[in-house]
Amino acid sequence: MLYGLLKRGLLGPALHVVFRPHAEGVEHIPESGPVVLVANHQSFSDSIFMPLLTPRPVKFLAKAEYFTGHGVKGWFSKGFFSGVGSVPIDRTGAKAADAAIRTALRLLEQGQIVGLYPEGTRSPDGRLYKGRTGAARIALTAGCPVVPCAISGTDVVQPTGKLVPKVHPVTVTFGPPLDFSRYTGELWERVKGTEDEHTVLRAVTDEIMHTLIAMTGREYDDRYASDVKKAPAPALPEAEPEPEPAPAADDQAAAAGNAGDPDPSSSI
Repeated sequence: MLYGLLKRGLLGPALHVVFRPHAEGVEHIPESGPVVLVANHQSFSDSIFMPLLTPRPVKFLAKAEYFTGHGVKGWFSKGFFSGVGSVPIDRTGAKAADAAIRTALRLLEQGQIVGLYPEGTRSPDGRLYKGRTGAARIALTAGCPVVPCAISGTDVVQPTGKLVPKVHPVTVTFGPPLDFSRYTGELWERVKGTEDEHTVLRAVTDEIMHTLIAMTGREYDDRYASDVKKAPAPALPEAEPEPEPAPAADDQAAAAGNAGDPDPSSSI
């Protein structure tokens, strides 16, 4: 209920008036049934504009801390993330990934659209980074359509670290569903738990990322974005020492006169 209220009655109309976001390829979203929606991720605003322009509600997985805060800030955080369709998950501990996958599969079993960012985190510089295999695992297990989504303009609207958004055009493009039927069913059941499982997951993930590269036109970096964020900043090059000033004319003459003589202070 809150999702629809924000999208159609409160937040949505205001965003349409101010930012005039544009959607393309909406016909590629199935009218019903489970869907995995995979998108590039460059701004906090992605999770606002993408569901705003998707004809059906989109469920995102968000850390539980967003729903458990106290005071006015906690109330606002819980209301906002609930309103944009986020579902709380516990992202602490070694089994956090398993909890996220189980939650996503439960939502898909209910016929929902689950929005996922295969990169796992926001891009630090606008490039596309290596995809994590969680989205592929969810898609193969659920056996549902995977719709690629290219988001552009949100990195200008709200760059990482900026709280106040800037008015700038936003476009959300939905591509034709990706066909992974060759991996699902009997094949997927056969490789699960074997050495071939990761090979299949990586093949599906790479196909998703190459599709997003083609749709966004962004440069690709074959590293995980989280690793790039953790890497120390490159050291600045050391400044070259300034050349010593040339000696004055009198000093040059004195040096020339003493060139072959012992140190005057030691020749007593």
